[in-house]
Amino acid sequence: MKKNSWALFLLILTGIVLGGFIGSMAEGAGVLGWLNYGQTFGMESPIVLNLGILVLTFGLSIKITLASIVGVVVAILIYRLL
Repeated sequence: MKKNSWALFLLILTGIVLGGFIGSMAEGAGVLGWLNYGQTFGMESPIVLNLGILVLTFGLSIKITLASIVGVVVAILIYRLL
């Protein structure tokens, strides 16, 4: 039986979002504070392209926390069980 790669993508995306949410909620929780430990990388300041009548701003910043990694692992395990 062939598994759908879009389902895996959506599950991983959901795992990242829910993991990040849980990590931010656990930030001040004392014992669970380690879930929000992570690294942020990306552009320090956005790139602005001013075309006169149109201004475009480009920026990218990614924060990887332990909770989001756990969310990705759980999402992959759920995908394998489907």
